[in-house]
Order: sequence, then C-alpha cells, then structure tokens
Amino acid sequence: MRSLLSRLFFLSVALIVVVAVALAWVLQTPLKLSHSPLDVEISAGSSMRQVARTVVAAGVDINPWLLEAMARVAGHQHKVKAGSYEFVEGLTAIELLNKLVRGDASQSEFVLVEGWNFRRVRAELAKLPGLKLESAELSDAGILERLGSDAAHPEGLFLPDTYFYTRGSSDIALLARAYRAMQNKLARAWAVRDPSVPLASPYEALIMASLVEKETGIEADRMRVASVFFNRLARGMSLQTDPTVIYGLGENFSGNLRKADLLADTPYNTYTRSGLPPTPIAMPGAASINAVLHPPQTDLYFFVSRGDGSSEFSRTLDEHNRAVARYVLKKKGQ
Repeated sequence: MRSLLSRLFFLSVALIVVVAVALAWVLQTPLKLSHSPLDVEISAGSSMRQVARTVVAAGVDINPWLLEAMARVAGHQHKVKAGSYEFVEGLTAIELLNKLVRGDASQSEFVLVEGWNFRRVRAELAKLPGLKLESAELSDAGILERLGSDAAHPEGLFLPDTYFYTRGSSDIALLARAYRAMQNKLARAWAVRDPSVPLASPYEALIMASLVEKETGIEADRMRVASVFFNRLARGMSLQTDPTVIYGLGENFSGNLRKADLLADTPYNTYTRSGLPPTPIAMPGAASINAVLHPPQTDLYFFVSRGDGSSEFSRTLDEHNRAVARYVLKKKGQ
C-alpha cells in the first residue's frame, strides 16, 4: 500500500512538472497572427473575457480561456487598459498580456503647426486616422462650450505642438489638451512679461503674437516685428499688416492680395482700422508669445519682405519706400 502511494505521489509530481513545462512552453512560444503588424482595438469597460475574445477575433491565435486564466492567476483581470494596440510577429502570450496591462497602446501623432488658423485645424483633424470626430456636427461656439471655455472665438486658443493620441479617442479630447496647454503657456508667459509692454491682458498678447507669427518665421526678425507693431501703436499709427486683411476676407481671399482688398473695411483690416484686431488670426507659437511680451526697444516703424522669408526694417517712410522699390516693385518688374 505504501509503495502504491509513493508511486502515485511521484506520478502526480511528474505530471505537475510535465504540465508546468508544457504550460511554460505554450506561454513562451510566439503566437501566430493572421497578419503582422496586427491592430487590435480594446474598448473602454471591456471585461477580461471580452478582451480575450476581441484579441482572438482580431487574428491572434490563442485560446481565449488561456488568456483569461493567465490574467486571473496574475491578478490582472481588471487591469487591462483600453486603446488601440499593435501586435507584431514573435509576440508571446505573456508579452501580449503585459502589453495590455501596461496600456502600451499604439499611438498616432497630430502636429498643430504655428500659424494655422482654426478652420485649418478642423480640416486637419478630420483627416486623422482612427480619431473619433465628435466636433463634426458642432459649430465653433459648440466646440468652445464642450471645452468649457468662455471665449467668444476659438482662434489662437490652441498651443502649436505635437500631440499623441490612441485610436478611438476623441478630437474634442485632443483639442482640450491643446487648449489647456495654451492657457498654461500664456499664463506663465504673462506672469513674467516686461511690465512696460502696453498690453492690457493675456488675450491681447495672444492677438499680437498671432500677428507676429503670420508676419515672419525668422527667429532674428520676430522680435523686431514685435517692436515695429508696438512703436506704431505708441505713435497712433495703424498696424497695416496684410495677414489681418487676408484673415478678414476669409474664404473670399483669392490668393492674391489686391489694393481693393486693403481698402475693403472689415473688423480685421488694420489698414482701415486702428489698434489690434478683435481676435487672434492664427495660432502663435511660444517664440512669438515671448517676442511680444519681451520686445526690444528700437526706432523701427516699417518692414517689408525681402522675398526669402526675412524682412527689411526701416526707421522712416522714405527708407521704407526705397526698400519696397528694391524688394517688391523690382520683383514685379515695375
């Protein structure tokens, strides 16, 4: 009897060892995928059983019971994170589970570019793969309401930067991140501004920064463009900046700014109206915000594009007219 019990004991131990080895082999063996890379979308609120079935249905050759059992044994059955995952050839069962628990979801990026207006932002959002377009049926005012903003106009309220998102996430959520980033950036910059800057609020700084952003992308010129605008305001001169006129024309802008356009009065025409336009005209980057809050002291009142992205700055109208003749009229053959 004792001999029989001993045999049964050793047989049980051997069986456990065999099962353990077999299970270890299964867990460490690369899984077969229907194709590689393989995208798998895990919805928010999914149970572990639903997750396992989703993974199998997407093309991962694994027993859903095994994946669910692994998660339960490891105490991970409630730790899987929603998101869009990318699985590649060579992935093991353990690596798959760990990936789901870490929330190592595949991400896409969206670059908000300095100088874009909000119409362009909405158009670019609509092109993004895998993004839930919740703003499609909303007006600009509706979007601001969803963001919890009390602003009357969305222009300029989003910080240019690279934003990462997972498939299935909302465009409103992405905009909310860019909105908060701009609010934080603007508040910090305003707190350390040059106290002599004649701007009444952070929003006025945002407006002025958008003008600088649209006038030049040259680092060396950005500060001087800001100084020109402040010098003109101090003398009671109109800003006379073409990008505001173009913005005021909206979709009616033909692509060629004509003299008639400069004379057509809109709230954004800084040739016919003095002071700042009512809102920003684009999204300014951090460098433009810094330029308008720390402008250099200069005696410059005019600038004209040289045609290579840089500008020629002048102190007097005569100097400016000569620069226009040199860089604009000559180019036109006049």
